[in-house]
Amino acid sequence: MSEKQKKFDLQERLIDFAVRIIKISEMIPETKAGKHISSQILRSGTSPAANYGEAQGAESRADFIHKLKIALKELRETEVWLKIIIQAKLIKSLVIFTELLEETDELISIIFKSIATAKKNNER
Repeated sequence: MSEKQKKFDLQERLIDFAVRIIKISEMIPETKAGKHISSQILRSGTSPAANYGEAQGAESRADFIHKLKIALKELRETEVWLKIIIQAKLIKSLVIFTELLEETDELISIIFKSIATAKKNNER
């Protein structure tokens, strides 16, 4: 994916993000804590792509905003789980997390701004 496409195709970015989260979840050890965290990050990290897709077919602007808020909430939760994985050193290679955390922050910013824009447009 080119840098230009990356900036403008949010659905594809969210799908790519979900795939990366799936791969991370597969790397987490199958301990009691690992299974719990893997399950949680798998749920929260794949949800934003689906919720964004749902938002595209929203029945109203309020429904659109609601679905984006869910995607935002799940992205923030995923960010916390990523930080827990890093601090608990559940995966040996922490290098993969730098870029993923940057992408998480960017996606959070994009969705947050989209919500703000939709709310502003809704007031008009």
